[in-house]
Amino acid sequence: MGSSTIHDDPPAGERGVATPASIVDALKAVAGNPRAARASFAKGVCVRGTYTPSAEAGQVTRSLNFTRSARVVARFSVGGGNPSVADTNKAVLRGFSFRLEGDGTSTDILTENAPVHFAKSLEQMLGFLNARVPRADGTPDPEKVKAFSAANPETLNQANFVAARPLPGSFAGTNYWGVHSFPATNAAGQTRFIKFKVIPADAEVTLTDDEAKQKPADFLPLDLESRITEGRAAFHVMALLDRPGDPTMDVTVRWPDEDTREAIRLGTIEITAVEPSESCDAIFFNPANLAEGISHPPDEIFAARETTYRISLARRRREQAAG
Repeated sequence: MGSSTIHDDPPAGERGVATPASIVDALKAVAGNPRAARASFAKGVCVRGTYTPSAEAGQVTRSLNFTRSARVVARFSVGGGNPSVADTNKAVLRGFSFRLEGDGTSTDILTENAPVHFAKSLEQMLGFLNARVPRADGTPDPEKVKAFSAANPETLNQANFVAARPLPGSFAGTNYWGVHSFPATNAAGQTRFIKFKVIPADAEVTLTDDEAKQKPADFLPLDLESRITEGRAAFHVMALLDRPGDPTMDVTVRWPDEDTREAIRLGTIEITAVEPSESCDAIFFNPANLAEGISHPPDEIFAARETTYRISLARRRREQAAG
């Protein structure tokens, strides 16, 4: 994990521009400013498990965390900053963040059930969120949303992807993507970009609209516990391999033919138990925490993630301490 130092908020005068602090402000505002909650993916389940590398992992990366067996601490989550969001809400993302630990090193990877982010820059991200801050009646101004979307059509790519697919029926039966392009250096010293995709070892699980109506608002943790007990909560961690000309700076677009291009299985994660929420609430999964062999993506959104998460954690701790 990265440094335990938590950076406090910048001066208030900086919050009107696109900074990590103003992004946290906007995320919280969109969710109605719930206290002591994560700014994003506020609702979740903490778990632990194991990672077993494949024989091919060294072809992609020399990272000790991906080429050797590792302990896993992870968190499945439902998107948005509302910790009471219903698991049947199709409009929000599902997330899977995991940490591989072993040999004195660790690596954090953050994935979600969409292959793109909703903004390619902090400025665009702030504009997207500000357009969706609810009015007094609890709903965003549709004209603001419409105007921003018309001027920034790529910010709808994520929502359109999610809307076109059925509701995820299980944390353990969902495909997850890392939206960034990671430089990976293999055992031979060769470096190329990869994207992470995490796929269920069993089949994908989805629900029809009618099936979703029969589910309780918090059905995902119950389903996950059942699958863990049955030994059916495992994932293959895949590396999608780049081609010349792939976009690596714009996280609102996919690589061409991404679903059919060459991929190598790095290893398999098996989820073995649910952990107390405190095990994950005391930390944050730090996207900048990457063992040698996987380097930081070059895009602007990734560069801001660590500071944004640290600010969110600091605020959460202050609000928890205040009661």
